[in-house]
Amino acid sequence: MASELGTMEQPAPAPPEQGGRRRLSELVRLPRQPLLRHGLLTVAGGVLCYALSISVGSLTNANIATVAVYTVVIAGLSLLVGGTGQVSLGHAALMAIGAYSYADLEVHNPHVPLVAGLLFATALTGVAGLVIGVAAARLRGPYLAGVTLALGLAVPQLADHYFNSDQGIPVQLTPPSSIEINHWLDWICLLSALVVLFLLANLRSSRWYRAFAAVREDEIAASLSGISVARAQVLGFVLSAACAGLGGALLALVNLGATSGAFPISLSISLIAGMVVGGTGTLIGAVWGGILVVYVPLWLSSATSNQTNFGANLPNMIFGALIVLVVLLAPQGIQGGLNRLAARARRVLRW
Repeated sequence: MASELGTMEQPAPAPPEQGGRRRLSELVRLPRQPLLRHGLLTVAGGVLCYALSISVGSLTNANIATVAVYTVVIAGLSLLVGGTGQVSLGHAALMAIGAYSYADLEVHNPHVPLVAGLLFATALTGVAGLVIGVAAARLRGPYLAGVTLALGLAVPQLADHYFNSDQGIPVQLTPPSSIEINHWLDWICLLSALVVLFLLANLRSSRWYRAFAAVREDEIAASLSGISVARAQVLGFVLSAACAGLGGALLALVNLGATSGAFPISLSISLIAGMVVGGTGTLIGAVWGGILVVYVPLWLSSATSNQTNFGANLPNMIFGALIVLVVLLAPQGIQGGLNRLAARARRVLRW
C-alpha cells in the first residue's frame, strides 16, 4: 500500500540540500518511451565505442571486433534461453551457416554490398532456425539439447564435404584507403552489435517478449491465456538463429574466411558459459559474456602453453569453474551482481 501511495503522490522536488546534492533520478532523466530511450543509449554507446577504438592499437581493435561478434551471438542466445526457456548447444553450427553463406555469396558475387551480404547471411540462418525451431518446439529439456548438440557436430562436417575443402572459403575485405583494416572491422562489428542490441532492447518492451516470458514460466498457463506456445518458441529460435548467423558472417569478416575449424562444439559451450556468467536474459550481460569468451583464452594462453592437452582444455575448465561460482555466489551473473551493488550503493548514499 505504501508503494502504491508513493507512486500516486508525487511531491514537488525539494530544493538542493547539503551543498546542492540532488537525487540521481533528478540528475539523469531518460525518456519514458522505450524506442527513444534505447535510441539515446545506443548513440551514447556508439560514441564510447568509437572513442575506444581510436585510442587503442590494431591488435586490440581486432579483439574488440571479436568481442562485438560474440556479443551479437550471446544476445540472441540469451533471448532464447532467458526468453522462451529453450536451451541450444548448437549455436556454433548456426554461426557456421551464417559464415559460409556470406563467404559463398561474396565469392560468387564479389561486388555485392557488405550490408546486403550480412543481411543475406542473417536471413538464411533465420530460415535454418525456422526449420530447426519447428522441430525444437516438439522437444523438451535434454532432448532439445541433444538435437542441437548433434547439429553442432554435423554442420561443420557437412560444410567441409559440400564445399570440398577443409581450408574453408576466403573472404575479401577492402576498407577505405585512409582507414586501417582492423579499425574498419572494429567499426563494422561494433555498429552491428549496437543495432542488434537496440532491436532486442525494443523487443523486450513488446508484447512478443511478454509472450516469451509467459511460455518460459508455465507453458500450460500461457496456452490457457491464448498464447500459442509453439509459435512463441519457433519465433524465439528464429530470432536467436538470425543473431547467430549475423555473428558468423561477421566472424568470417574478422578471420577473412569461413572455416569449419572456427566453429567447434566447444564454441557452443563457451557461448553458453559466457551467457550464464555475464547474466542470462540481460543485454549488458551479453557484452560481459563476449568479453569473457574472447579474453579468458587470451589471458590463459600467457599462463600456459596451448600445445598441451591441459593448455588446450584449460579455457573450458575455467568456464566450468566460473559457472559453478556464479551459480553459488551470483545466480544472476555479473550484471545481476553489479545491479545489486548499485542498488545497495544508492540506498547507502540516499540517492
